[in-house]
Amino acid sequence: MGEPTSKYSITMPRDIAEAAKARSGPSGLSAYVASAVARQVERDNLNELIAVAEAEHGPITDEEIQALRDQMHQARRHQAGQTQGGTDAA
Repeated sequence: MGEPTSKYSITMPRDIAEAAKARSGPSGLSAYVASAVARQVERDNLNELIAVAEAEHGPITDEEIQALRDQMHQARRHQAGQTQGGTDAA
């Protein structure tokens, strides 16, 4: 059984509500909205962590961001090569 739920009444612009309804699919509007709010909470939490880290260590530079992106892309290429019949030690 899932998490306990509560019923809420919210107000939002009609066009956003209609677009969400159209995209919600079989899970329904409530699940769609709950998922969207959960993603926003995750983003807010990450932004808080970034603010704390930057307060302690200074802001991250564009060069640092690009280096991390390059590492991520390299890791994805490596992983894709392993799953497509490359050398996998496992």
